[in-house]
Amino acid sequence: MSDNIERTEVVREPPTTTNEVVVQREPEMDHTERVSYDPYGPRRSARYRLVQLVYLIFAVIELLLAVRFVLKALGANANAGFAQFIYAITTPLVAPFLGLFATPASNGMVIEPGTIVALIVYPIVGWIIGKLLWLAFGEDRSAVATRSTTVQH
Repeated sequence: MSDNIERTEVVREPPTTTNEVVVQREPEMDHTERVSYDPYGPRRSARYRLVQLVYLIFAVIELLLAVRFVLKALGANANAGFAQFIYAITTPLVAPFLGLFATPASNGMVIEPGTIVALIVYPIVGWIIGKLLWLAFGEDRSAVATRSTTVQH
């Protein structure tokens, strides 16, 4: 059975001038340190953040298009500042889909089928772009690199 008691020995010599000598002896022991890490981790993390950024951008586009649809459907005043702002931002996004279907209107309320199509198409486009980035910039493999250091006293 081994003795696991730490032994520290302190020897003090009488000071000669203003210097004091202290000698400490540490117990004999072995110390092993193992460090494991994934070398592909940082790249996988950057890819994840990039894909999440794309998804965020397309979520904001969806939100703006939904607000546009609600404003048009409820017959919002097109001269109001907020409506002008939303329409100005979303008109380029809806432009490719305008004219695909007839636009029913009644008492100033408009159901824009082009906006509905945009609400369906843009999430699909965002998902495809996210997946392409995932494939183009990613490392799906993982590894564990281990480094061991042993210090013997």
